[in-house]
Amino acid sequence: MQPDHPSQNLKPWRAIFAATATIGAVGMALGLGTQLISILMAARGFSSSVIGYSGTVGGIATIIAAVFTARIAKKLGVARSILTMMCVGCASFLGFYYFESIFIWFVLRFTLHFAITVMFILSEFWVNSSAPPAKRGTILAIYAITLGLGFTIGPTLLAHVGSQGFTPFGTACILIALAAIPIVIAWNLSPTFKDSDHVAFIRYIFAVPSSTMAVLVYGAIQMGALTLITPFSLNLGYSEGEAAKFMSILALGNVLLLIPIGIISDFVTDRRYPLMGCAIIGLVGTLLIPWIAEVKWLLILDLFILGGVSAGLYTIGLAQLGARLKGFELAAANSAFIFCYGIGMLVGPTAIGKAMDLFPPFGFSNTMATFFGLYIILVVSRVVLKLIRS
Repeated sequence: MQPDHPSQNLKPWRAIFAATATIGAVGMALGLGTQLISILMAARGFSSSVIGYSGTVGGIATIIAAVFTARIAKKLGVARSILTMMCVGCASFLGFYYFESIFIWFVLRFTLHFAITVMFILSEFWVNSSAPPAKRGTILAIYAITLGLGFTIGPTLLAHVGSQGFTPFGTACILIALAAIPIVIAWNLSPTFKDSDHVAFIRYIFAVPSSTMAVLVYGAIQMGALTLITPFSLNLGYSEGEAAKFMSILALGNVLLLIPIGIISDFVTDRRYPLMGCAIIGLVGTLLIPWIAEVKWLLILDLFILGGVSAGLYTIGLAQLGARLKGFELAAANSAFIFCYGIGMLVGPTAIGKAMDLFPPFGFSNTMATFFGLYIILVVSRVVLKLIRS
């Protein structure tokens, strides 16, 4: 038997690199673009509610994209679908520069988040199908960290290039265009998108609620923070640059705390306990914000921890699915997971934006505390029911 040619052994790693580069671009574009749009809307005098509604449009786009991604991939192929969505994303960013109508901006917000979601789903599928089984956990951790780094770099770039003129929009387009290079190089390694990978998923929303509701809370808090941390920071008297740095701190907590949180969860048989731990820390952290908002270094530390524990809800929730389900059931549950993430993106910005208008200035943090609190109640009730039944 002939040994594998070295180029054959490198093929999965080329594919993994291509998909990981894509998610890095997604994170940078979303981090930069969402902050940029919020800053421009705030500068034009729109209320926090209207800015929150624009984030809600992104949630709607995510839900719809989760339904249609498989059909798009079957029609175009995975690599061609990703490149097509890169073009849609670039066109959307340019549209924000060339058009001033708020209606068109809402449409562009939809197309931008639709494109980004399709890229996210397909790149994740590509990594999963290419990763060697023995190293899948490590590779997926690197994949998630790359996404978090993208969220960190995006707002940081915005702080340097500013929110005026064509430069920030052009920067977002360049970031996406650069990610197309590894996709083209790995074109022939693109996986096929099978019907069996996308079976009916609705019932799996309730099969593992501690996981699906965890990602719903994460989606609500993540998109709420991305969309509204700028007007919240401005209301507290901080500058646009400081608001962008606060978003970077959240994303940095996502990156640096992700691995230790994941390691801790691997030592626990029932991952509902670390999920509840993340939610409790998140609840305490958000309730502290009104007391420490004027002390910048304490606020930064708090946001760093909140970034980590909210991301922990996502990663531990996904690991919980893998521990509970296998095969086609896991594929269906993963679709439900993404669907709930979109629901969170839908309700989060709207609820947080409305609360900021009704209860200024801390409706932002108090609404996040409510999300964490409701999730704690859910997990505690599930644990208690299990104890009663046993």
